[in-house]
Amino acid sequence: MASSPAAVFARLSDKRTPVAGPVLLKTAVVLGGSVAGLLAARVLADHADEVVVLERDDPGTSTEPRPGVPQGAQAHVLLPAGLRQLERFFPGFAQEGVGAGGRLAPASHRHTFADGVLKVPGRADAVMLCGSRPFLEALIRRRTLALPNVRALTARATGLEFTGEAVTGVRYESEATKSVLAADFVVDAMGRASRLGDWLDQAGWEKPALTRVEIDLNYATAIARRTPGQPSIEVGLSTYSPGATTDGVAAGAFCSIEDDRWMVLLSGYVGDKPGRTAEDLVQLCKSTMPDDFGAIVTDEIVSLATYHLADARRRHFHDLERVPARLVALGDSVASMNPIYAQGMTSAALQASALSEFLRAQPDLNVPAREFFALQKVVVDAPWDVATGADLSLPHVRGPRPSGYKVKSWASKQVVAASVRDSEINRRFESVIFLLDHPSILATPGTLLRSLRVNRRARRG
Repeated sequence: MASSPAAVFARLSDKRTPVAGPVLLKTAVVLGGSVAGLLAARVLADHADEVVVLERDDPGTSTEPRPGVPQGAQAHVLLPAGLRQLERFFPGFAQEGVGAGGRLAPASHRHTFADGVLKVPGRADAVMLCGSRPFLEALIRRRTLALPNVRALTARATGLEFTGEAVTGVRYESEATKSVLAADFVVDAMGRASRLGDWLDQAGWEKPALTRVEIDLNYATAIARRTPGQPSIEVGLSTYSPGATTDGVAAGAFCSIEDDRWMVLLSGYVGDKPGRTAEDLVQLCKSTMPDDFGAIVTDEIVSLATYHLADARRRHFHDLERVPARLVALGDSVASMNPIYAQGMTSAALQASALSEFLRAQPDLNVPAREFFALQKVVVDAPWDVATGADLSLPHVRGPRPSGYKVKSWASKQVVAASVRDSEINRRFESVIFLLDHPSILATPGTLLRSLRVNRRARRG
């Protein structure tokens, strides 16, 4: 009897460090050395004699944004489920992060606002790790490359080699050299601009279908100095219903990061571009956002980066009928969601957990990795459905509505509204938003009935 998605999600969210499984591979190659690729390499290290990570940039030990991660200067946070998985694969990761300057954000040091109203406490045991994206990535890179059988190769992947029904190598360019790296297993972690689908198509394989949800998001991230006397809150999030503000702000967030700095984000949709200049961002933080935001932008703005994201996108590898053996994809190569929900790094970590379970089961690697794609689908469905479900409720967003969307959207709005005032509903809501629990816990009759009662009392005053 097949396990339910909720049961699979719970299993892949395991806290226990996996026992190194059987060595199944001579050489595994990972295309892309960002968070998803590094986590894939960590998993593969348990099952391969050698793991090679191909990355076109050579970041070394830098904690600065790099060209290969265009959104690297934007706000990021490691959600509780992501931190759980990082601790699982790299014991002591949180302590190491704090020692290097990262900041832990327990529930007591987080504020969440909905239309300007401070929400009641939610998941009391959930802890985030705050730091800039390059900082967090550098921590993961250092731990991954410290493994004796993992090495990095600065190169640009240009294609795949196939023998029969399987991938057997990776073509790459390095400076003036073109070569082929033999591989027993290949992971595509090239991100949302991955060329894997085109390579498959050119080689006569099936190209995964691509779903786009056109969100037309604009956001700006500023870095400010942290000064004595500022709030002890480590993370703040404020979201607004359409039309709730006159300044075009859809959401704002801040978090404390390494080197005694704040990272502050403002976002809007379509023609609304809040925070495009340092002066505009400071003014909006002081006039439109909750007081926490104004209190942390009292000092100079060190830097400001803007970004536009046209769409969320998902490639449906799990639906392919013809796919070569010894090949999988991971991270944004599979699903890239609205970054406002901060789920990207955590989603990659859960997909790495799916890869670990797949390989520890000693699968037949000479056939397509359908068992992996089935596991991956569960942990991708969860954040994708949560993020795109919220996106599709916005009047300007275009994209395919799933079956039963109107009913699901209505129920979701009831839960979201009740989470502002009811701690138990907010605990369940945060469990899902933080990717600690499967979204099905919000669809139970008990959750919906409790939400309806809370909302009815709120309307009565």
